[in-house]
Amino acid sequence: MLNSVATTGLLVAAMRAEESARADRLFDDPFAAQLAGGAGRAALAAYRSASPLSLPIIEVRTRYYDEALARAWDAGIRQFVVLAAGMDARAYRLSWPADARVFEVDQPDVLAAKAERLGGARSRAARFAVGADLGDDWPAALLAADFDRSQRTAWLVEGLLQYLDASVVAALFARVEQLSAPGSRLLYDVVGRGLLEAPALAPTLRMMRELGAPWVYATDEPGGLIGAHGWDAVVTDPSVLAAEWGRWPFPALPPDAPGVPRGYLVEASKR
Repeated sequence: MLNSVATTGLLVAAMRAEESARADRLFDDPFAAQLAGGAGRAALAAYRSASPLSLPIIEVRTRYYDEALARAWDAGIRQFVVLAAGMDARAYRLSWPADARVFEVDQPDVLAAKAERLGGARSRAARFAVGADLGDDWPAALLAADFDRSQRTAWLVEGLLQYLDASVVAALFARVEQLSAPGSRLLYDVVGRGLLEAPALAPTLRMMRELGAPWVYATDEPGGLIGAHGWDAVVTDPSVLAAEWGRWPFPALPPDAPGVPRGYLVEASKR
């Protein structure tokens, strides 16, 4: 039985399966349906019921990170870490370089459930499953799994920060900084304060609370989470990408428009 936050991974997998079935899909995830299972599809049905206006934030985020990871390996990075990996299937579906190593860090029961759902599927990169809770000493578990802190690393922290207390977010980024060689990259997303307070999002936020995975963290200074540690951050509004890709039902607003509920996608590089 997965905990509430881990169950959100099933919801995301169901969204990825739904997107992969579209003719105009932004990506193709052939593993998403089996990873989502019945629980993921039920969670998605509840999500759609709570949010009649469905915006493709998860779908846009998925493609954005697919492309950002490709940029990292095009730059010569060969070590990748997915924190709170959940039901992410990138190790199995992306066209990794032959010498890439992908470390997936999550709670042992989540990784076990994922392995069971994937059956005999083979990853397309050397994959290391690291069973550790992010509230515990996960860096020690990562190092014990043959992670090389002297190598440049691309880190992926997807769909996680909104569930964490501010102190936990700060500790997470401090640990990533300590483990990152110069030239490393960090990919993460965060919601803005206005998004947590937007009336249109209230039904979705209520559903997440009822699921046991409330959104508690937000910031409108996303680059500041890592910039103080000597990283250069590029911040992207997912609605702008969605509009570029023909999937946004509203005009994309300029980044300085006041009072707009926003989410942020960040790609940071360590100097």
